[in-house]
Amino acid sequence: MLRLTRSIHAWAGAFLSMLLVVLGLSGALLVFKKDYLRAVMPEARETVILTPERVGAALEAIEAQVERDAPRYVSVAEPGFALHKVVFRDGGAAYADQSGNIVAEWTKNGRIEEWLFDLHHYLLMGNTGKIIAGLAGLAAIVMVITGIIIVIPALRRFTWRVWPQTANRKDLVAQHRDLGVIFAAPIALFTLTGAAMVFYTPTKAVLSAVTFSQSSSYERPAATQGEVNWPQALASAYKTAPHASPRIISWPSAENAPASIRMRQRMEWRQNGRTYVYIDPSTNRAVGYNDAQELSRSDRAYNAIYPLHAAGVGGRLYDLLSALSGLALSVLGCGGLWTFCIRQHRRMRQ
Repeated sequence: MLRLTRSIHAWAGAFLSMLLVVLGLSGALLVFKKDYLRAVMPEARETVILTPERVGAALEAIEAQVERDAPRYVSVAEPGFALHKVVFRDGGAAYADQSGNIVAEWTKNGRIEEWLFDLHHYLLMGNTGKIIAGLAGLAAIVMVITGIIIVIPALRRFTWRVWPQTANRKDLVAQHRDLGVIFAAPIALFTLTGAAMVFYTPTKAVLSAVTFSQSSSYERPAATQGEVNWPQALASAYKTAPHASPRIISWPSAENAPASIRMRQRMEWRQNGRTYVYIDPSTNRAVGYNDAQELSRSDRAYNAIYPLHAAGVGGRLYDLLSALSGLALSVLGCGGLWTFCIRQHRRMRQ
């Protein structure tokens, strides 16, 4: 049985290793996306002011600068990161400063951090790549489980080693074993949460069964067509959700659709929150409110998956754990493939 487990682990690892290297390394780099932007863009280091007047004026300034249709949505700046990200309906995007002045604009994957995000989430292949990445995450969990089973008889030889003593196969295998044991739990966490987001329908079904609750249902209210006055709309949203801050602001998607202001309350883990205020463009008043605190247990559990995967909780210490786990996954993939190739080469020579 152990021999069969070894074979499954080795062959699965050989096929998956390069894919896991890509996912692990890109994930590790994405942890420091905002640090990179703060380093290269002075506007990202400005003081953040999130009053309705300041944010509303920035949104109207953004509208005035673009020649195309109104933006699809804007991801609002947050403390420690002073750029608004504007996403257009044609797939382009831009960064704007606190006054709404566009300081950078690009088309799809036109910036290194955007290309890296697409690589990690979609393998640059759209939804097909997303499914492949999700399957790779599930396979990585199998690798962790089979790896631990294989290591159990040899745990007495475990040391806290993350770098091989020599390039000999024996030392490479020992380093692979030790690094795998050290990072088994966090790698399992990050790959499981990544796969759970890809396969969200079965994930939600499992969470509903575990938490004995069903997903909450909420329909967007109807609205009257008009031009949104963003300072007034945001003032209404702040009044509706006084203990929340704006995260994603979306223009109406159809003639009778409301504008939406997605907000984050203090108790929410998710970086962009799951609290929504819907605004009637003709009156700039709230016509609907979806409070994240009133969601079902299964929905609240599902909303915790993304911040766990994307280092949205835990501060800098969790950032470090996430980055090191991504690097460890990459090293394990490279090391596993190398030792597998050496072993197969020796077998062919016999």
